[in-house]
Amino acid sequence: MRMSHLLLRSGLTMAAAALPIALTTTTATAVTTGISVSTTGSSVTVTTNDCPNSTNGVFGNASLLAGGQANFSQGRQATLTGTSTTQSAAWGSVIPGTYTVIVVCEDGTTAGTQSIIVTAATPTISATATASPSPSLGVMGGIGGATEEYGTITLASGGALVAAGTVAAVWYLRRRAKPHRL
Repeated sequence: MRMSHLLLRSGLTMAAAALPIALTTTTATAVTTGISVSTTGSSVTVTTNDCPNSTNGVFGNASLLAGGQANFSQGRQATLTGTSTTQSAAWGSVIPGTYTVIVVCEDGTTAGTQSIIVTAATPTISATATASPSPSLGVMGGIGGATEEYGTITLASGGALVAAGTVAAVWYLRRRAKPHRL
């Protein structure tokens, strides 16, 4: 009886733990869009193949909307250029944040909408080598500045502190071990 109750409880716990994973997987695969958005540093690029018709080489427009912007005309707009098979638009100098990209084809249809997060670019660090003395007999060794020469007064003071701490610890432990009298 107790074993079956325990198995039932652990089965319910495992099912409850697996439910969010199953829901997340289902939702992630159900979302499809006709655009692909990527970011490199502070540049954002959108690519699509849903706008095959053009007027004078322009296949439509794309808009980069920041937080608080609700419609296409409020965002930073870029012209969709390319070929009848692949079209793209790009924005440069985009500050870090969360954005929504909307692509509208030349015929007025929306190719897709997608959110993207632009992160701060990691700075490139460059260094130049400076000439350092070469060891005459192999590798230069040492602790690297972790040691320092101390005088007699410093060593005597440190020893006195260690001795005082030891005496105090012994006194406290002995006093605590005695039975309390009323």
